[in-house]
Amino acid sequence: MKSAEVHPKDRLLATASRLFYAEGIHAVGVERLVSEASVTRATFYRHYPTKDDLVAAYLAETSRQIRTAVDAARAGKPPREALAAALAVVGDATCGDDFRGCQFLNAAAEYPEPESQVRHVIDDHRKWFFEVLRSEAAALGHPEPNHAARVLVLLRDGALHGGELDDADTVRATLRRAVEDFFPA
Repeated sequence: MKSAEVHPKDRLLATASRLFYAEGIHAVGVERLVSEASVTRATFYRHYPTKDDLVAAYLAETSRQIRTAVDAARAGKPPREALAAALAVVGDATCGDDFRGCQFLNAAAEYPEPESQVRHVIDDHRKWFFEVLRSEAAALGHPEPNHAARVLVLLRDGALHGGELDDADTVRATLRRAVEDFFPA
């Protein structure tokens, strides 16, 4: 499909997703976004009244994609395998050639204000992932499923930073082993 056939709003979101992740959100200005998406400024502001609206849309779409991948990975599996599969999605993400860490942690570093709409999208994603892990830990009969989920969320955060700095295969193996160690068969 030619870029002219893609709706301008979708082109903007795709362009923003690529540039924000590769270069950082604040490093990419509106002029560059409209230029690379081949839209006018008026079109940009018609679909996204502010750049922060576009950032929130970028993160919401990223969250949607991750949720779809995690749900598919967990589908039909018993709790221990489902938990391992959810964390495997994280580990697999670190193996991409263009991997630059977690989109949500990167955005949080650029948006420190807890009340910003961007932080609300980040918080929603993190609460969702925590609940996925908590529910699987509870299904496994862990005596403290909330604590187990908090530990695994922190491990996820570290994996998504370590995946950029360390060997991705080691990060993936560490995530797998953490499930095995924390939830023995």
